Amino acid sequence: MKYSQFCPIAKAVEILGNRWTLLVVREILMGGTRFSELQRGLGTISTAVLTERLKELAENGMIVRRKISGRRGYEYFPTPACNELKPIIVSLGEWGMRWAKDNLVEEDYDISLLMLYLERSVARDMLPGPQTVLQFDFSDLKTLNRWWLIVDDERVDVCQKDPGQDVDVYFSSTVKTMADVWLGHRTYRDAIRKEELSIVGEQALTRNVDKWLVSTTFDM
Repeated sequence: MKYSQFCPIAKAVEILGNRWTLLVVREILMGGTRFSELQRGLGTISTAVLTERLKELAENGMIVRRKISGRRGYEYFPTPACNELKPIIVSLGEWGMRWAKDNLVEEDYDISLLMLYLERSVARDMLPGPQTVLQFDFSDLKTLNRWWLIVDDERVDVCQKDPGQDVDVYFSSTVKTMADVWLGHRTYRDAIRKEELSIVGEQALTRNVDKWLVSTTFDM
C-alpha cells in the first residue's frame, strides 16, 4: 500500500500497515524463527498470507532469511531495523491493555495462543529440581480441554497428549479465566477466591505461582 506522502508515519505504515504484519513482527521479536513457530503464534493466518508477509518484511529490510543447515526450510531473524520496533510493540501492547481490553469477545480466547503465552511465561529459574510438569484442565472446552507444560532446565514443551509423567501442579479453570489472569485483568488470588480457578500441588509451588508463571510477558 502506497500513500504517496513524505510523512515518516506514512512511510512506516507502508511497511507495517498490512493485515497481520505487526503480529508477524511480534512473533519474530518474541523469538519465533521457523515458519511453523510463527504459524503457531499467529493462529488463523493462512500459509499464503504468512509467506507473503515474510517476503514483504524481507524486501523492506526488516528480516533476513537463512537456510536451515542440513534440513529443508528457512529461519527468519530480525534486522536492527526490526529490533528497533521492540519498544514500539511493547508500548502498543500496553496501550491495548488499557484501551482495547473491553473489545475482547469470546472467540478471541484462543486456547492454542493461551498455551503458547503460558509456555513463554514460565520462569524456569524459579522452579526447583530438574523438571516440573504442569497440567491444565479447561472446563469450558469439549475438545483440547487438557494440556501439559513440561519444564526443565533448558526449555518448556507444550503437550496435548498425556506425557505419562507425574504432575506437580494441576490448574483447573475456563480459558477466559486463565487468559484474564495472564493478561493481568485479575489476580490468581481473586480467581481462586471466587472458585473460578483451582491450583493443586506442592505448597512450595502453589503458594508463589505468580512468581514462576508470570502475567503478560511483553518482555522481548
